[in-house]
Amino acid sequence: MDSQILKSLNKRTELTVDVGRLKAKKGISPYVPEREREVYEKMVRKNIGPITDASLKAIYREIMSGALSLMKQLKVAYLGPPYTFTHIASLKKFGSSIQYEPCDSITDCFTEVEKGRCDYAVVPIENSTEGVINHTLDMFIDSDMVICSEVYLNISHNLLAKCKKSQIKRIYSNPQVFGQCRLWLERNLPTAEFIEVSSTTRAAEIASRTKNAACIASSLAGEMYKLRNLARSIQDSAHNVTRFLVIGRTITNPTGRDKTSILFTVKDRVGALHDILVPFKRSKVNLTKIESRPSKKRAWKYYFFVDMEGHLENPRVKKALNGLEKGCTFFKVLGSYPAG
Repeated sequence: MDSQILKSLNKRTELTVDVGRLKAKKGISPYVPEREREVYEKMVRKNIGPITDASLKAIYREIMSGALSLMKQLKVAYLGPPYTFTHIASLKKFGSSIQYEPCDSITDCFTEVEKGRCDYAVVPIENSTEGVINHTLDMFIDSDMVICSEVYLNISHNLLAKCKKSQIKRIYSNPQVFGQCRLWLERNLPTAEFIEVSSTTRAAEIASRTKNAACIASSLAGEMYKLRNLARSIQDSAHNVTRFLVIGRTITNPTGRDKTSILFTVKDRVGALHDILVPFKRSKVNLTKIESRPSKKRAWKYYFFVDMEGHLENPRVKKALNGLEKGCTFFKVLGSYPAG
């Protein structure tokens, strides 16, 4: 059976490489998010067990990742260093055969794609406990990059150290992570000093060489720096999920279950927010998210970020956006992409 599987995998890869050559001639990227969604849904639909759907998707992610690497060595930027949650989300989306480029900041992730040094970038956008990542929202204001896909990751935080729990005097982690573990830390380590650093992996590195120090990070980061796991899943919410965006240069084709994200500003007047929501109600388009961010160029001017169900090519979405744009002083489509 293993020999048959191996033969079929190689035959599938040969066909994929042939398709890749055709894509290259037409200037089409080898990575097509809508095709990825189609493969996953088809295989899950056909699956009769006992293998779980999650395991099946993980297997096919690596099959497609290996095939992609033969068509073109895709390079994906992410908020690093290795073993951050953004890195783990990138692996969940693209698999282990892709070349990855760790970046020091979200700005650097955008820049790597804008300059053509990377094909895509993965950046965090919001957490179910702590809310949006403002830096990511702000980057979309001036960037020409678009959202190609999204990925959701269940976040499990661990207290890692080389010393005993009773010896911990300071804890290192990302500011967002401290917010997600606030109640647990107050109950269990009320006297410890919290020190904010750029990433959870950076926190693990510091804790590995600092006396009486601990960090909050992923178990993979703990393994990397040989730290003991003193407490698992210390996040305050049992359903702690972070949403990540895949950014690139082209808008994805419709899949039948998509999202569209937009950015706009309106004149400051009475009823302005009500008026911009009316076109969505009339067109029966469901909004899944609305956020506002102050403009850094002018006081009391705000940008609105909106996510909605449906693709840009959907007639109802198109009608709603046409109605909205008429009342905007600035309007921008950030992308249409498969819903995660």
